[in-house]
Amino acid sequence: MDRRSFITKAAVGGAVAGSLAAPAIAQTAPKVTWRLTSSFPKSLDTIFGGAEVLSKMVSEASDGNFQIQVFSAGELVPGLQAADAVTSGTVECCHTVGYYYWGKDPTFALAAAVPFSLSARGINAWHYHGGGIDLYNEFLAQHNIVGFPGGNTGVQMGGWFRREINTVADMQGLKMRVGGFAGKVMERLGVVPQQIAGGDIYPALEKGTIDATEWVGPYDDEKLGFFKVAPYYYYPGWWEGGPTVHFMFNKAAFEGLPPAYQALLRTACQATDANMLQMYDYKNPTAIKSLVAQGTQLRPFSPEILQACFEAANAVYAEMEAANPAFKKIWDSIKAFRSENYTWAQIAEYNYDTFMMVQQNAGKL
Repeated sequence: MDRRSFITKAAVGGAVAGSLAAPAIAQTAPKVTWRLTSSFPKSLDTIFGGAEVLSKMVSEASDGNFQIQVFSAGELVPGLQAADAVTSGTVECCHTVGYYYWGKDPTFALAAAVPFSLSARGINAWHYHGGGIDLYNEFLAQHNIVGFPGGNTGVQMGGWFRREINTVADMQGLKMRVGGFAGKVMERLGVVPQQIAGGDIYPALEKGTIDATEWVGPYDDEKLGFFKVAPYYYYPGWWEGGPTVHFMFNKAAFEGLPPAYQALLRTACQATDANMLQMYDYKNPTAIKSLVAQGTQLRPFSPEILQACFEAANAVYAEMEAANPAFKKIWDSIKAFRSENYTWAQIAEYNYDTFMMVQQNAGKL
């Protein structure tokens, strides 16, 4: 074979190989465009921003072949109907919190946050290494959903109050904007839960229509100005010790993706999950100092109130466990790990943090 013939044949062979390779690549990285509806407004850059983080990661990792268009609450469907839109296939995915749908089935709330459950670190340990993701997806499958953790705020604050709450008796007749499990538990202590949309909370507090409200924590709360009309800021938010935000995907749509895209989504969800908690941990310290400088009065819930709420929550759980096998299965798993988690947390972590807090309060940090 002469040199010219060899080069010609090699070039033809390379062209053929290239033409064969292209379809194979196209099959593993097809053009996919999804819509995601968020349960949150764009003004909450921390929580709403989680969906934008996911969208950016997925697009960059797929060279732009996998696009997820993000819509804020109300643009496609109301925020509290995001999961319903995924179930029906109206959208392929959503970014929401499971406890928004606890009225359909209280089991929805367990992997998000329920009173006196796990901290952010604890719930993440349960999700990723305690079988939590699989248990939750076993439940979600009946709603045509596949879900993965997609954010956490860390333990939330207990809310804004127009007057001080020192004893359980002070909770009698208190009108508080709080829903879900927390509202059900507080009802047993005399609180009158109120369901009020985010934009209507401030005027309700200002007019005295409600006496208190819970929201998230310092960074998000400061934007809403609650401190101007309800100066007492209580902690901790015992009903949201480590609230997980979820990405929920239409089951058929998710299973129809190439395995590489499924793996990409799982990875991007976990990255977004970690990023949100890191963001809150960075932003809340500055925000709490700003709130105090503007007159906010920090108050801890008394041990009496916390204990009463704990006992009331356990009574609610006992009723739900007896009536709902799916709830019982997941709650039993969380409870088993909760005991182990707090056994460990009180040793090294608690003592290190406590020592460092003493140094901070002494002005040595």
